[in-house]
Amino acid sequence: MKLNDLLSHQSEWLKDTGPNSNIVISSRIRLARNLEKIPFPHWANQSQSEQSLGQVVKTTQKVNFLKGATVFNLSELDNIDKQFLVERHLMSYEHTQKPDHKAVIVDNEEIVSIMVNEEDHLRMQVMQSGFNIFEAWSIINEIDDALAKELNFAFLLEWGYLTACPTNTGTGMRGSVMLHLPALVMTRAIDRVLAAIAKLSFTTRGLYGEGTQAMGNFFQISNQVSLGLSEDDIVTNINGLIRQVIDQENQARETMLSKNKALLEDRVNRSLGILKSAHIISSQETIELLSMVRLGYDLGMVKNIERSRINELFIITQPAHLQKLESKKLSSQERDVKRAEIVRSKLNI
Repeated sequence: MKLNDLLSHQSEWLKDTGPNSNIVISSRIRLARNLEKIPFPHWANQSQSEQSLGQVVKTTQKVNFLKGATVFNLSELDNIDKQFLVERHLMSYEHTQKPDHKAVIVDNEEIVSIMVNEEDHLRMQVMQSGFNIFEAWSIINEIDDALAKELNFAFLLEWGYLTACPTNTGTGMRGSVMLHLPALVMTRAIDRVLAAIAKLSFTTRGLYGEGTQAMGNFFQISNQVSLGLSEDDIVTNINGLIRQVIDQENQARETMLSKNKALLEDRVNRSLGILKSAHIISSQETIELLSMVRLGYDLGMVKNIERSRINELFIITQPAHLQKLESKKLSSQERDVKRAEIVRSKLNI
């Protein structure tokens, strides 16, 4: 698989096929692992980084889920290519920095990706569409077991898996669920919900994870604590919390429909009208307007536009995707013009 092949492939996190996909965009489990007797990436010298990269790449080729997976060496990619992989949620922005002796391994379905030599030697993740956290855990657990048969991970009985960041020590697990919560935002209940989530030792981030703000009413909720809990405990806790958030969003949607239906319909249709007619539009405005159109679809106010098409626009209108589609670098204004053109073509059908 070549990088450009991903342009014609639908990302797992936007497939709209999983449970509760009207509210839950995707479920993800990430595991952090390090190799014994090799310093963590930030402390490793060039030879040690080459050693860890070589060991991981060679071993992953033996794992069933990763047979035929593609290894993208970051030193061989330009900035647009790297940002393209970030936009597809296959690696972090931090991984793009200082790309020597780094790679990301991606399976053909974009369900599994492994960052090599990011903060830890391995940052493996499994993505599933919709509210499917248990399935994501089942897949990554099998991958982890297969890798552990070939690689000696840094582990102590007292502490669990050793990681570069102390908050990941223990299971090394971070479970994350991405949700679309426009009704909670519009009813101004989101701050109360997020405060309650924080008290339960969960953290909330934006569309692209750590260090990003919520855009388009998208929120990623994940566990903060790894040490002292089993993997099953973490997954079960996340599952219970997300079910409560889903209930809160559904209640907020019902309240809006009963009390402010006309206002809501106006806002949805204004958003759709702008998207269908704009000839220049920014990334942030596009995401905000698409969020309203997506809510309108969920509530039966938008016809003849499938949610999967709306989801697709969230990703192909991102800066790197636009430039990959055009096969050249674009200025900010050129991207805004191209973005508007793509949105019009997808929605005026």
